[in-house]
Amino acid sequence: MNAESVDRSGDGNTETGDSDVIILAGDIGGTKTNMAFFEIQNGKLVATVEEQYVSRDYASFDDLAKRFLREHPRQADYACLGVAGPCRHGRCKAMNLPWVVDAKKLRIELNVPSVIVINDLEATAYSIAVLPPEDFAVIQPGASDADGNAAVIAAGTGLGEAGLLWDGHRHRPFACEGGHSDFAPRNPLEAGLFEFLRNESGHVDWECVLSGPGLRNLYRYLRNLPDAKPSQTVADEMRTNDPSAVISRAALADQCPVCVAALNLFVSLYGAEASNLALKMMATGGMYIGGGIAPKILKAMTGGIFTDAFVDNGRLRSVLEQIPIHVILTDKAALLGAAQCARRESGF
Repeated sequence: MNAESVDRSGDGNTETGDSDVIILAGDIGGTKTNMAFFEIQNGKLVATVEEQYVSRDYASFDDLAKRFLREHPRQADYACLGVAGPCRHGRCKAMNLPWVVDAKKLRIELNVPSVIVINDLEATAYSIAVLPPEDFAVIQPGASDADGNAAVIAAGTGLGEAGLLWDGHRHRPFACEGGHSDFAPRNPLEAGLFEFLRNESGHVDWECVLSGPGLRNLYRYLRNLPDAKPSQTVADEMRTNDPSAVISRAALADQCPVCVAALNLFVSLYGAEASNLALKMMATGGMYIGGGIAPKILKAMTGGIFTDAFVDNGRLRSVLEQIPIHVILTDKAALLGAAQCARRESGF
């Protein structure tokens, strides 16, 4: 289902009135945590207070949340927190942080009557119905009448995946941990990558190649191949700056052949795993690319490498060609999605 025509029935977006309900929303990631208060104005969720924090500056999410509430003392009616990690029974151990986020505990400590803890990609999936069209970039238009299930994949600090079940009336987001499923090489180059990573760490999952650290892994593998010609200037810059950001920038500026090869391989692998996810979810309603990396490398994502890998599936190529693919451009999707989840659960 195209982002421009996504069905919003049951999501409250046709309402015209306001509500005095206050929603506390959080997007908790390994690098940063976004917190906000939302209200419903003219039928839409509007962030009235918003802050961003460096996650590792805090020993626990409880400490971070208490600081946010000290700085912005308001009484929330509902709260929803999206966490990068597997969630069960309202409790989540963050994957890239020494944090445990527990809804039952937070209800008491934050004095919020209703607290929901969900996976961050599930939160992103909730945002699809309420993001405006300008927050999407089209990679593949797909069929004009596309409908059915949809899926979200997002490479950032890690690799997240989620589904949106179409029940005939609206999409119902759900989480999965597909980013930690086994990486599957498609050719001799990728088989060599698999062996390279397996020799280092044993198990090789998709997150090892599709994430910020994953892009650096691709560079490290490719620079050691025969005839590789890495730029020394770029290599020196990587010692003092975020290596993944340096690789992306150098690749887009065509300053280092190894960086170009690494980014191209990254985008191709991104398309391949998005295709795997689309087939497993039968995501004929759309594939959405979230996370912090895709908007920064949009030029590479829209250059054909991604879609070539996405549709390269032999007998089901015709199905994959009909799936609309969009990049989510805003970095606040999971935060808005968490608020939307709380709103849907509250009935407002």
